[in-house]
Amino acid sequence: MTLFRPARRRLTAAVTTVLAVTLGAGALTVSASAVPAVAGASAAGTASAAAAPIPYPADDRLAGVGVNGILTYSPKDKATTWRPYAGEPGWSSPGYFGLYSTRTQDYQVQEDKGQRVVRQRLAGAGGGFDRTVSIGDTPDGYVSYAGAAADAVFTTVRTSEGTVLRKHTWTGYTKNVTPVAGLPGYAFSVQVTQGTPGLAEIAFLGKDNERQWGLIDLAENTVEEIHDGLTGYGTGTTTHVAWSEQGAGDQPRVFVKKRADGTVREVPVAKGPLGGGSFLTAVLGDWVVYGQQEGLGTSLPSVHYPLTAYSLTTGKRVKLLDQADSLSYTPDGDLYATGGLVGRDQGAYRVSIAADGTPKTEQIATNGKRTELVLTDVAVPPNVLDLDRNKGFTFRWQASRGVEKATLTLRHLRTGKMQTFTSERDRDPAFAWTDGAWSTSSHSGSQQLHNGDYAWEVVVTPGNGIGPAAVRKGQLKIVRKAVPHDFNDNGTPDLLSRDSVGRLWRHDLYRGTVGEQPGIHPGEPAAVMGRGWGIYDRIEAAGNLGGAAHGDLLARDKAGVLWLYLGTGTGGVTERIRIGGGWGVYDRIVAGSDLTSDGRADALAVDKSGALWLYAGTGDYKRPFAARKRIGHGWGVYDDIATVGNIAGGPAGDLVARDKSGVLWQYLGKGDGTFAARTKVGGGWNTFTRVVGAGDVDGDGRPDLLGIRPGGAPALYKSTGDWKVPFRPAEKTHADLSTNGLGLVF
Repeated sequence: MTLFRPARRRLTAAVTTVLAVTLGAGALTVSASAVPAVAGASAAGTASAAAAPIPYPADDRLAGVGVNGILTYSPKDKATTWRPYAGEPGWSSPGYFGLYSTRTQDYQVQEDKGQRVVRQRLAGAGGGFDRTVSIGDTPDGYVSYAGAAADAVFTTVRTSEGTVLRKHTWTGYTKNVTPVAGLPGYAFSVQVTQGTPGLAEIAFLGKDNERQWGLIDLAENTVEEIHDGLTGYGTGTTTHVAWSEQGAGDQPRVFVKKRADGTVREVPVAKGPLGGGSFLTAVLGDWVVYGQQEGLGTSLPSVHYPLTAYSLTTGKRVKLLDQADSLSYTPDGDLYATGGLVGRDQGAYRVSIAADGTPKTEQIATNGKRTELVLTDVAVPPNVLDLDRNKGFTFRWQASRGVEKATLTLRHLRTGKMQTFTSERDRDPAFAWTDGAWSTSSHSGSQQLHNGDYAWEVVVTPGNGIGPAAVRKGQLKIVRKAVPHDFNDNGTPDLLSRDSVGRLWRHDLYRGTVGEQPGIHPGEPAAVMGRGWGIYDRIEAAGNLGGAAHGDLLARDKAGVLWLYLGTGTGGVTERIRIGGGWGVYDRIVAGSDLTSDGRADALAVDKSGALWLYAGTGDYKRPFAARKRIGHGWGVYDDIATVGNIAGGPAGDLVARDKSGVLWQYLGKGDGTFAARTKVGGGWNTFTRVVGAGDVDGDGRPDLLGIRPGGAPALYKSTGDWKVPFRPAEKTHADLSTNGLGLVF
């Protein structure tokens, strides 16, 4: 039950580790380096929370709590520091030593195996250790250090008759050595530590390496109340002894014995596996205190047992701490508990009986670490993120405790679409989005992100079940340049198709790796944009004609009337708007590229005589085109034309045209709505039903070309930026156009 007992999961295992005294070896010379004075309770009394808790470094371990101060150990510096409650300076000493107390004095004890001595001094003294006990080979036999309690140091000696326990005390500079009766001669690996006033606690291994424990009456120098077969802590007072055992399925059980008549009763505790650590027990008046040791390091789905007091008279329960590392008795019979409460720091707490007869806790020392899980080193995207300039962003943080699960939720405010991503049991989780792909331990939802405003929330659940989840919230706005073929505003082009019953479908494209296959894949599931589109004989993705941020559609009915559908940015279009009649004179209509260098999408049309007409865009959806202008003739030799944007690095958008023999030609835009003389791209393009300038498909910043095969996945021709060889060889895509029944894809 002491502050200094090491953790263990199965105490019936080799107890040489379990019962080993935690006083480390090392140089015992006390340095004269004083630590700053700290505020605290009166030097004349036990620690009280009336004053502010005494602080100590977050990375230090609490080595002991006494009447007049505390001890902390720095693993980094390998030194122990005495920190008094009152205003006088403290002292640091090399090595590790423990703290043991009477009602009025604190004693520091340090074992030096190298020098074969154990030394004791008054806590806070500036000089060296002035009381020593020899260990190892001595004239008395082989002497082992067993521990300390109050003002005494305990050793064991192996003799021909078995193990003898001895108590060492001092009167001034005179050492008194007193045998302690009652320890079985077969005992070995003996550990003695602080108990209630007048008592010390003893644990040892007995026959068949079975763990046993009991109490030492310091006045009578006798071992009493020996118990065995425990799998948890045992402790006692003058009226009761209590202990914990490990039942079936890792279920902790707590028992208490009334010493006056020997009656034993079981204390009811929650049902469920402990999951890690040991079970602490103590007796405080007519209350039994119990709880899980080292709960911070456990992981779900085990049951967490906070430090709890149970009344032996009323059955009432009082939670003392949400998490406890250790328990020890104060010199006046209360309890010291190390651990923490949710909403408070970790450190040392005094547990005592309040005026109303119920236990209470008062914090007396703090290391500044919160008991509940907190997030530090948080990195989140900026409030406005331009994904044309930044290919990705990251949500990243460090958790102060083990994590069961971290969840990132993104909600697109305009569409309401949710994306949820999870990372399990990762103390430093990160959710990274790079050019269309999330990188997490696991994820669900779309890989793609729509432009616009998002609300994001990060929820991190503690792995130990202690305290609430840590939550962070924020806003994020994603912006990109408008993509002509992007109808759901997620930064990647869409292909559109019409099936045999007149439904208009949108096929979202996603660039990335799926199933270890890099390339162009289906993004969001194919979606119906509308019905009744069989009335049109020509449909074209037209870029941004209406002045909004999203691509629009042109559709010509069989009477020659041209209609405009404005894109909503959510994957759909508005009600149609009539542009005008007389468009039946054209064999081909294409749109979506800026041919006049004014930042607005324009349209081209080829009439039945082969004349090429330019319709310059106005940016006004009510009157989207200026009066037509003839810019060429002889275009009747082509059976397909596509505006492709600026593929060659020139001043404006370009054009490709396929002749009836399957040769593809390139027309470079001059920026005034006209084109330079054609250059040959290559033959064999008549294997495609259509060629579509779908914009930047592969994400390299240059517009690309798609060749649509009948009933097959489109072929991707990536732009090179060189007008002499404008496209790379065809690459297979994994896009799914299976909903298309007529072969109309654009």
